[in-house]
Amino acid sequence: MTLAFTKGHGTENDFVLLFDPHGELELTPALVRFLCDRRAGIGGDGVIRAVRAGALEAGVAFEPATWFMDYWNADGTTSEMCGNGARVFGAFLEAEAGADLAGGLEFGTRGGPRTVTALGDGRYAVGMGIYQVGDATDGFDSEVAARGLDPVRPALSVDMGNPHHVVALADAAELEALDLTVAPEVRPVPPHGTNVEFAVALRYERDRGRVRMRVHERGSGETRSCGTGACAVALAMREWAGAGAPDVWDIEVPGGLVTVRIAGDTTVLEGPAVLVAAGSVRV
Repeated sequence: MTLAFTKGHGTENDFVLLFDPHGELELTPALVRFLCDRRAGIGGDGVIRAVRAGALEAGVAFEPATWFMDYWNADGTTSEMCGNGARVFGAFLEAEAGADLAGGLEFGTRGGPRTVTALGDGRYAVGMGIYQVGDATDGFDSEVAARGLDPVRPALSVDMGNPHHVVALADAAELEALDLTVAPEVRPVPPHGTNVEFAVALRYERDRGRVRMRVHERGSGETRSCGTGACAVALAMREWAGAGAPDVWDIEVPGGLVTVRIAGDTTVLEGPAVLVAAGSVRV
């Protein structure tokens, strides 16, 4: 068959996007792996299908007409949520469904409802839902071993609807020395896997902080950016900084810059989304 697709990215975290409102496509792990293959397929960190919630078993908790972001990792597994993908999903709905995002649009994910708002000039804000920082009196609740990093480092777990472990590094040289072609090892072992972020605090003032990070994503390997990971890093940095730490953090990722705003028990992720191509692929 011939399948129509769009290619998009958010700070170079890239996706193959499929418009399938009635759930007519049989999206399988093998098809996802093919589409994400950078040599034999289209290439991407994941596949995002725009489908009405009523056409998908995973959307049972939502009103049937609600748009659902059916997100798949490059290895053919599904994931609860993707922050960069959510911005690209919003741009995709504007282009394919004529959705008006100026006032915000709520959509469904496996991690719960999210809201995407168009900010203009190709930028979008995504309400990232409730987060939970690990219960650690000394700032850490786990440890991470990674190639190029010696010794093993302490980490803090953060639940963004999907799992994360954040490691603080001393400087940019340590960050650059990491070899993330091999998945980091986390102890205790997360039951459903995890995303691991390595971060260096660049500076922070009373109202704004700035951090540089790299990430190894569960099911995708190292990616150029991770939206939920950026939120996890901002939350961990604020936790470690203590009283008086800022609620707004600019996060430098290899693919660009995103901003995380912490408000109570939720976060908002802001950044660009770009649709770069549309076409068809023979499957």
